[in-house]
Amino acid sequence: MKYISTRGQTAPMDFSDVLLMGLAPDGGLMLPEHYPNIDSATLTEWRTLSYPQLAMAIMQRFATDIPVADLQDIIKRTYTAEVFGSDEIVPVRKLEDNLYILGLSNGPTLAFKDVAMQFLGNAFEYVLKRKDARITIIGATSGDTGSAAEYALRGKENIEVFMLSPHGKMSEFQRAQMYSLTDKNIHNIAIDGMFDDCPSSKPYSNAEFKAAYNLGTVNSINWGRILAQIVYYFKAYFAVTTSNDEKVSFSVPSGNFGNICAGHIAREMGLPVDRLIVATNENDVLNDFFNQGAYQPRPTDKTYITSSPSMDISKASNFERFVYLLLDKDSARVHELFEGVKSGQGFDLSDLMEAVNTRYGFAAGKSTHSDRLQTIKALYEQHGELVDPHTADGIKVAKELQREGEVIVCAETALPVKFADTIIEAIGPIEIARPAHTEGLEALPQHVVVLDNDAELVAEQIRQHVIPNPA
Repeated sequence: MKYISTRGQTAPMDFSDVLLMGLAPDGGLMLPEHYPNIDSATLTEWRTLSYPQLAMAIMQRFATDIPVADLQDIIKRTYTAEVFGSDEIVPVRKLEDNLYILGLSNGPTLAFKDVAMQFLGNAFEYVLKRKDARITIIGATSGDTGSAAEYALRGKENIEVFMLSPHGKMSEFQRAQMYSLTDKNIHNIAIDGMFDDCPSSKPYSNAEFKAAYNLGTVNSINWGRILAQIVYYFKAYFAVTTSNDEKVSFSVPSGNFGNICAGHIAREMGLPVDRLIVATNENDVLNDFFNQGAYQPRPTDKTYITSSPSMDISKASNFERFVYLLLDKDSARVHELFEGVKSGQGFDLSDLMEAVNTRYGFAAGKSTHSDRLQTIKALYEQHGELVDPHTADGIKVAKELQREGEVIVCAETALPVKFADTIIEAIGPIEIARPAHTEGLEALPQHVVVLDNDAELVAEQIRQHVIPNPA
């Protein structure tokens, strides 16, 4: 399996090389030359596999340059009951008839991103050792990516992590998870502004700096993360069906289009997915596109600060991967459209809405703060189920759009304790369960550098902590 760029100007590459990359050299996103086709007989064989076995069956079709025994070892060390709380890894629970929650938040940072990040950390370490190389990770987070990445990469050899976050915009729990880490290879930087202001991609535009410091990324554009997320769509499908003749829809809270992009790829591979429902908050750029065909990212000063902060994003970083397929792999057109997005322009593909909604199965809806509070309260009172505000967005939109007889699995975003203020606002004072390893987290000393929104200031932080390659 070789990987190409959505912009069409990067030579085909192996999985191990793409794993360590951020943007492609031509500014696009890397993706496989083709998606493997999984037939019904193979789906039947996969139904009884454990999570590590299923991950292996899927990933070996994409990571073909890693020896099978080595890939198996990476996966076996990643998906354990010790890390994720049970052998199921991503248990599915029934909410009500035809409505389920996919439990993705049982990893060390209590968010769905652990499922991919734990794999990425082990895969990074393996590839870097094999290449006798090192990497400087520079990423940005609106909430959960940062902590998931830092917990996956803390203490790893040959890896330095610089994680940017919007100053004061994350929950108290999210900040404590990141800023309380004391590992020497972890560096937290808070940027004065919104998530979209965090200049994590700008150092990549300086080819000399990128090469000198071996810059890479763990943000949602990283293909290794997308690959790891594909697995749990298959696992969830098997959990709620007994036959490959059945179809299932997924409702996915989405800001960067990374999680639901993995569901889209699973569908392209042959997973019997009916609809992929994009659930946004008040930052509803993706909702507008999937309902009207117009994609218009907003300036950062028009990005709302909401009670589902991990989705407070106005530019969906992974969206280009879908548009590339929607435009029949016309890389020149993709380049034109997304270069325009970079300069603040939007684009209109409303003439392709039939393909968006029918051929690719997308639908979308949005949720407000009031909706989240009502959903959290109703689920708790009716089912004794406590969900975080992002998952509430997904459930609200799922129930709103659900067709008669449609089975919908809602992708959980995080455990509710990460957003205690919103939970208490919704249902009143309550003791919110939290894993033992997070007790007293908010009281720990925090280590973070606060900077103005200036890429050069970020670059200087990297220079202070990383020795560059010889010129």
